[in-house]
Amino acid sequence: MKTCEIFPHHCRLEVGEIGKCRARINDGEKITALNYGEITSIAVDPIEKKPLHRFFPGTNILSVGSYGCNLNCPFCQNFEISMADKNFPTRKISPVELVNLALKFYYSHNNIGVAFTYNEPFISYEFVYDTSHILKNIGLKSVLVTNGTVAPAALKKILPLIDAMNIDLKGFSQEIYDYLGGDLETVKNTIQTAAQSCHVEVTTLIVPNMNDSEKDMLEESKWLASISEEIPLHVSRFFPRYKVTDRPPTEIKKIYRLAEIARQNLKYVYTGNC
Repeated sequence: MKTCEIFPHHCRLEVGEIGKCRARINDGEKITALNYGEITSIAVDPIEKKPLHRFFPGTNILSVGSYGCNLNCPFCQNFEISMADKNFPTRKISPVELVNLALKFYYSHNNIGVAFTYNEPFISYEFVYDTSHILKNIGLKSVLVTNGTVAPAALKKILPLIDAMNIDLKGFSQEIYDYLGGDLETVKNTIQTAAQSCHVEVTTLIVPNMNDSEKDMLEESKWLASISEEIPLHVSRFFPRYKVTDRPPTEIKKIYRLAEIARQNLKYVYTGNC
């Protein structure tokens, strides 16, 4: 039996057993990414779509995702791949092939690098690490769009290779993270640690009657400002998806109100999906 060191859940797996993320496996020698180089989604996106609004604005980035996630958000906006497993159709791509593709789009699409996104990128830790190492050596950017649920040691090892992160802060209470199968302090540590090493922006998806408290937004923005008042915050609108179809989209006026509250403490607050 071996213990996964990438996530704070620290799944203990027998040989051949797959962790709760559905994509990390004990192969008999170590726990590694079953989804290494297994790509479910690939596109050239505007950098603002990640969303990163203050990191090389106006450029594009080659965006790739695999399958699996280490949280269980019932409102997941990408559940088709995040909740999938090894049976989901994929396209096999090596780190070198992905970097060559990024270089191709560098010349034709103003592409600055690769964003690991769509599902939780830390599940593909080894693939992200190997690809980012090559990207760093040739001067292209590595971006992670992540829920921030990663063990501190694994985060510190990969951070020197990462240029920017958008980190999902699901809410500002442990009660919310208990509901999703995560830990607020872990995500706060990821934000705080990453902000010392690379460009960081934060996104909070506002789900009605879950994390739409004005008090929580005030506390969240105060805490982010204690790291730096220049950390951009994206206050994003929820639409019914996956298992949460019993409530309407977040009211636009609620998004604007929460953004207004966050601006009391932060310089850069953006509204999304409005």
